[in-house]
Amino acid sequence: MQELSFTLEIFEGPLELLLHLLKKNKVSIYDIPIEKITTQYLAYLEKMQAFDMELSSEFLLMASELLCIKSKMLLPRHEEEEEDPRKNLADRLLAYQRMKTAASFLKEHEGDGRFVFYKEPDHIDEAPPDYSGQAFDVEQLIAALGDVLIKTQRREPPPKTSFIGIAGHEQVSSASCVSHIKGRLSGRKRVSFKEVFYGLDSRPKIVVSFLIILEMIRLSLVKAEIRGREIYLTQIKDGEITNEF
Repeated sequence: MQELSFTLEIFEGPLELLLHLLKKNKVSIYDIPIEKITTQYLAYLEKMQAFDMELSSEFLLMASELLCIKSKMLLPRHEEEEEDPRKNLADRLLAYQRMKTAASFLKEHEGDGRFVFYKEPDHIDEAPPDYSGQAFDVEQLIAALGDVLIKTQRREPPPKTSFIGIAGHEQVSSASCVSHIKGRLSGRKRVSFKEVFYGLDSRPKIVVSFLIILEMIRLSLVKAEIRGREIYLTQIKDGEITNEF
């Protein structure tokens, strides 16, 4: 029997001892020379007893398992028979080796974040939208107003010029027009330009409402957007219209 040349060490368990023996003999886990490794394993246990070191049940159980595998390897085997008797042991050794590698890596890097400190993120309020630079085409607004007037004219009775001397000039309240526009825009994300004028049954009311919309845009109370061929109005904030029309 070949004399063991390694210094007696204390191993955490039988799997660690087996890995040590495989490494010493420079053999692969996938092709364990079971007779040689078993002989060296038992020699290690004898040295442990010689040094009055207590043998745990795990080491003794592994010794019996190695002897069992060794006996199976000595028996004649046929190709179609069951798998290699060493396979289960090899799988456990591979799993243990991976665990040891991971544990070694974690131990090496356990202090990496010791002096790293993190600050909780500050809550930053979202900035309110800035519509000060909104751009719109007045000519397109006027053209849209023309469409509204044409459609309104089709629904109107005969023009008031036919009744000059009979009926007086229509007085339009700008306050009522402001109220009408706000009612159309309030609580809605976006309203088409034409829809704002729904319910206004005369040209003077429509014209006054149009002038009020222009004033609202100038005061940044209303935003005008041109999307394709349509114009949409959005109420940005509430405010008073002081100009009289």
